[in-house]
Amino acid sequence: MNTDEMQAIADTLMRVVTPDMKPKQLMKAVKKLHPNASKRGIARAAFYSIIAHAEEDQGKAKNLQAFAIAERVGEEA
Repeated sequence: MNTDEMQAIADTLMRVVTPDMKPKQLMKAVKKLHPNASKRGIARAAFYSIIAHAEEDQGKAKNLQAFAIAERVGEEA
């Protein structure tokens, strides 16, 4: 995944994430807009988005952190 793709997915994550959204719902929403993105790529974009936007919207950053960690744990299992 190149930097432009990661930025686009990170921007999508920030737009679609809501406080009550479950990881599967977030993944489905992102895949709808970025059908070629892998789960790993979306998780990486979530970490990128957390770093880039943590000070702007702490609630969204917290939700993205939970999502990214859940996806990483799922990959290791």
